[in-house]
Amino acid sequence: MDQPRAPGCSSTVRVADLVVDYLAHEGVRHLFGVGGANIEDLYDAAYLHTGITAVLAKHEFSAATMADGYSRASAGLGVVVATSGGGSLNLIPGLGESLASRVPVLAVIGQPPSTQDGHGAFQDTSGRNGSLDAEALFTAVSVRCRRVLSPAQILVELPRAVEAARTGGPAVLLIPKDVQQSWIAAAHVEQINGLHLPAEPEPEAIAQALVSLAGPVTIIAGGQIARDDARDELEALRLATGARVATVPDAKDVSANADLGVTGVMGHRGVADAIAGSALCLLVGTRLPLTARAGLDEALAAVPTLSIGSAVPYLPCRHVHTGDLRTLLARVARAVQERPDPRRQQTSDTAPAELTTPTFDGAGIRYRDAMKLLDEALPDDADVVVDAGNTGASAIHHLPARQSGRFVVALGMGGMGYSFGAAIGMAFARENRRTVVIAGDGAFFMHGMEIHTAVQYRLPITFVLFNNNAHAMCVTREQLYYQNRYSYNRFTASHLGHGLASMFPGLAAEDVYAVESLPQALACALAADGPSVVSIECSADEIPPFAPFLTPVQTSSITQEDQSYVAARP
Repeated sequence: MDQPRAPGCSSTVRVADLVVDYLAHEGVRHLFGVGGANIEDLYDAAYLHTGITAVLAKHEFSAATMADGYSRASAGLGVVVATSGGGSLNLIPGLGESLASRVPVLAVIGQPPSTQDGHGAFQDTSGRNGSLDAEALFTAVSVRCRRVLSPAQILVELPRAVEAARTGGPAVLLIPKDVQQSWIAAAHVEQINGLHLPAEPEPEAIAQALVSLAGPVTIIAGGQIARDDARDELEALRLATGARVATVPDAKDVSANADLGVTGVMGHRGVADAIAGSALCLLVGTRLPLTARAGLDEALAAVPTLSIGSAVPYLPCRHVHTGDLRTLLARVARAVQERPDPRRQQTSDTAPAELTTPTFDGAGIRYRDAMKLLDEALPDDADVVVDAGNTGASAIHHLPARQSGRFVVALGMGGMGYSFGAAIGMAFARENRRTVVIAGDGAFFMHGMEIHTAVQYRLPITFVLFNNNAHAMCVTREQLYYQNRYSYNRFTASHLGHGLASMFPGLAAEDVYAVESLPQALACALAADGPSVVSIECSADEIPPFAPFLTPVQTSSITQEDQSYVAARP
């Protein structure tokens, strides 16, 4: 790249150009964000750099989820850029998801000129003289946050921020506009030492624990396996140990041989029994939060548990730290293979045991029927991004991951609307394949206008919207726990496919009201040149495969004949 030089000086560069050039050197190819006065210099630098493409989102939350999805798709670093004030504050829920799910993301946030700090400047977040303190705020949703107050400081803080993000989670740099515009002597910033990571463990002790057992092993696999590109190494360990495998809900795609299915509140019934019958439970790349651990605490408490990964799990157990599962799992598998043991079990070829949901005979297409048809229609290399709510629970429980595609769901914070931005990030990271969003109408109404971004960039994304005219999971809670006396959570009916086709001429979009029409609609949408939308009419009164609902529903007085409600008073 030919970087801009200060007038009369050939050995200096703008800080904004240095930031972009360093990120390109680190393998970053896309930046996601929304423009503004205090970040426009970084956009200018990206425009001038041949190795970086700046992607414009419609909202900063979605820009953050684009960076998150980009990172999850490519096992690289997602970068989001935003301006000061309200624009920067919109990043917080997206960064919170990346923090909870340990996704490597760098946020570069513009600030008003530092000379105005504490003097009542518009969007002052310096923390001085009673202003909002952005560094304190973003520290709470990041693994590292620094405010850069001099050009020289960027030489230290930028590499450290990148290194911190790569340990798993978002790092934040707050850079005032005058610092971005400053000139600095050209330096080889890639030579600056980053953070010192813990030494990688030797695999022999882990292998010894696995081969000294008098019984079977159960593996629970998590998202770090995808981040470290360690699927083949997990499979080698499964074969070496004869283990049965389950995945946490946001890591369905890390094992093609997860014969136990998914753990947790949207998971399958056989996982707890398998753990209880094991001599050891091995957690690989997961902290096992409550949504993934629900129903397993009793079994886990009675069985020795070993954890391998970059973060200590939530339950007490022996933990071995590694930031490189690919290397460590390969070494452990080889060590286990050198010690054959005839007692090792063989994996089961039976399908995971599904949760039993109440029969529903009302109007609309059933979730399970729609997921079955989606499974039949989706190509083997499709990437699937799932949103929150009843729709998400049904997809996690019923829809298998693609053979060579990602299956991403944001359960760290569970922010509705995550899927729209994340799918766009994934589409940029993984070219020449179809990305599929599975989301409800509630999620669409929050951040679905990012469909316009997919239209603008002609991205191969199919948005499958389950339209039940409600925040349906909240409707279910009203029915089960508040006697179905009222509803705050039902919407005025809408026709999303028809509406989007009218808003965006040329967008392939349609509404589907009968299950018989769904296969053809999916086939056309998946074959579209660019983005497409299928809106599936379903019901807010169908109980999804979500374990917390299935016990109280047995004693609920709700019937399909009595779904009456009154709208809650405003």
